[in-house]
Amino acid sequence: MKTVTIKDQAILGGIPVFLGTRVPVQNLLDYLATGETIDAFLDDFPSVSREQILQFLHEISAMVAHEDTH
Repeated sequence: MKTVTIKDQAILGGIPVFLGTRVPVQNLLDYLATGETIDAFLDDFPSVSREQILQFLHEISAMVAHEDTH
């Protein structure tokens, strides 16, 4: 499974962004933390797809689950 984020010094100084965009993944986390919906995020950042968001959340969930087992 290919990741949907990239961390590249040439893109926003290495801040993790959604692949193919200049949208920081932190933006999504900030939206969700303040109670905004994925739909609101997609409206404001149309270069990010719903599939990218769902894959990102799956990756983070898997990472957290893996950390909890150690």
